[in-house]
Amino acid sequence: MKTDTFNFPHKHSAHCESGTTQALLLQQGYEISEAMAFGVGSGIFFGFMPFVKVDRLPLTTYRIMPSGIIKRVAKRLHVTVKQYQYSNEVKGMEALDKLLDKGISVGAQVGVYWLPYFPPLMRFHFNAHNIVIFGKDGDDYLISDPVLDHPVRCSAQDLRKARFAKGALAPKGKLYYIEGKPDDERLKDAVIDGMQETCNKMLKIPIPLFGVKGIAYLANKLQSWPERYGRKEAAIHLGQVIRMQEEIGTGGAGFRFIYAAFLQQAATLLEREELLELSNKLTSVGDDWRYFALGGARIVKDRDNLKETYSDLTEILLKCADQEKSIFTSLQAVVKTLK
Repeated sequence: MKTDTFNFPHKHSAHCESGTTQALLLQQGYEISEAMAFGVGSGIFFGFMPFVKVDRLPLTTYRIMPSGIIKRVAKRLHVTVKQYQYSNEVKGMEALDKLLDKGISVGAQVGVYWLPYFPPLMRFHFNAHNIVIFGKDGDDYLISDPVLDHPVRCSAQDLRKARFAKGALAPKGKLYYIEGKPDDERLKDAVIDGMQETCNKMLKIPIPLFGVKGIAYLANKLQSWPERYGRKEAAIHLGQVIRMQEEIGTGGAGFRFIYAAFLQQAATLLEREELLELSNKLTSVGDDWRYFALGGARIVKDRDNLKETYSDLTEILLKCADQEKSIFTSLQAVVKTLK
């Protein structure tokens, strides 16, 4: 339900954690775009992890681990993030109320399935969603959810279920907030450090499940799914990859577009035109990720006169892997000149 209380600088965002980070910094009087927060926090990533299950299927992630963005932003902008988790639900809710009584707006990790303000068809068991809780009115908490266009209310009972949801990436009542206002002079160094870490994670992790190697690994595995699992089960696995790309945390294409916007802003801040060219190239890669999702959705839905095949999807992902390897290698070269 929409709330009539607007004493919080709510902004609709493309991604929950970068949006939450932006909102908490705005509360401290520090103006920063979502894209800049995402880039400084080295938010973009890729990982295919068969050993981590979400709804009994392998996890595909297009971003760094939950809380990674806000931790890195705070570290690089020299502010403090206070973070707490609770094993006891009652104490966890009492701690939230005490912070709100002090006028502190609080970030929280929650399970999407238990949030009543999402339409039923959009609720699923994903526990790494981030929101800002900025007040309480009776038994209702006032929430700024970055993926919505206005603040909402949530009952204490529902919020408690969301904060203490069980399963993969269980939030365990996680709360966090920012103390202090960043120094404007830190931003350039923060941008450079953020780009450096992103390049390292996309290019240099030796395990083939992560970074550009991980994209290629998934591409080659995907091609074998129909024979390995059978048509129906292969479609279920493919649907999971697409759902995590398009519905959970913005995903493949969306993160590429956000990071491209970051590179565009960094080009102006650092006065480096090469970053504009890399921004344009990464936007093009984002389009390829969308083509992959579109073709994959058609296979999952088993449309009549189907043209796409698993081999076609493999080719698109291998193209994405090659292009991202080139982009982040070039970005790494730019970073070296800025150090």
